[in-house]
Amino acid sequence: MVGIDTHSDTHHVAVVTEYGKPLADQGFPTTAAGHREAFTFITGFGLVLQVGMEGTGTYGAALTKILQGKGMQVIEVNRPNRQQRRLKGKTDSLDAYRAAHSVIAGMSTAVPKAKDGPVECLRVLRASRGSAIKSRNATINQIKGLLVSAPEALRSKYQGLTTGTMIEIMVRSRPSGHLADPSYVTARVLKALAVRYQHLSAEIEDVNAQLQDISESYAPMLQQLTGVGTDVASQLLVTFGDNQERVGNEAQFAALTGAAPVPASSGKTSRHRLSRGGDRQANCALHHIVLVRMNIHRKTKDYVTKRTEEGKSKREIIRCLKRYVAREVYRQITHPVPAPPVLDLRPLRHSLGMTLQQAATDLQTWPSTISRLERGKMRDDELLDRYRTGLHQRA
Repeated sequence: MVGIDTHSDTHHVAVVTEYGKPLADQGFPTTAAGHREAFTFITGFGLVLQVGMEGTGTYGAALTKILQGKGMQVIEVNRPNRQQRRLKGKTDSLDAYRAAHSVIAGMSTAVPKAKDGPVECLRVLRASRGSAIKSRNATINQIKGLLVSAPEALRSKYQGLTTGTMIEIMVRSRPSGHLADPSYVTARVLKALAVRYQHLSAEIEDVNAQLQDISESYAPMLQQLTGVGTDVASQLLVTFGDNQERVGNEAQFAALTGAAPVPASSGKTSRHRLSRGGDRQANCALHHIVLVRMNIHRKTKDYVTKRTEEGKSKREIIRCLKRYVAREVYRQITHPVPAPPVLDLRPLRHSLGMTLQQAATDLQTWPSTISRLERGKMRDDELLDRYRTGLHQRA
């Protein structure tokens, strides 16, 4: 059994027997030659059963791919327990041995992400998109901050305008004056920031288009679920990973996304609470789906009403809905179910002389929801069945 503590410049490798007896440990540089030396060191003590490694997705990503390419089973190991580190100390050697012992004890069983397919492309694009969004937010905040203390003539020029209109006017502006004039310098800086804002917006739109293309080619039916758009779908796929076998069932996926219920009972109280573990970005994606469905999805609305009458709080209801959504997303990723055909709905409605408003009134929903349903831009099988049944009854 092997344990590896990874760092940016060096990896420390420890080898133990299958019963946990230490054999040897040594550090190696994080270079191609160092990885070859580490592999030679690992295989020099006999058959390798498993390799426990910290940071398989960061510092240890390159070594993980090499060992997996050689047919070794690599297990992802979490950071050592802080209490244990305080009691027994911390060195690279001790961390490497702890990694091996945690695999022997069965405390670490997670399979690392493959990072060799379309999902890895999504992860890289999302990282670029996240930094661009953060920079764009900082840019518009700087613009508004400068306008607060800008000269009155400049401040009144942009007062009451929307962000888009204000940016367009700033980009088209032609400041004139000298560098000793605060009004002129402020106008120049505002124009430069507005140009930066437009460039970042164009970059974000380009990345969104690439995310859309990859998501539709890799998991085309995931976005057919109600409340799942490109951003949500890409995040859930990144959390799931390229190698789907690393998540064995929907319960593991729920725990991975922080949607699994956590027991919080005591005495006469029997309840569950929200999970604060798992991938928080994936949990945020599930939260977004739930909020959308609570506004437009009839079945979800009925569920919220029912659970509210039972005395459940809004937080508890959202926690339950997240669990249901996690199950639905897992099944759609692993065993996708195509959406029912919808191309016949609009011609049938037109033949009956019905408007979108009339159809929406009959179904107690919004006209925009009916329009998106007819165009295949959203998926709601229950609403679709009621809509098609109502149209056929009128016919």
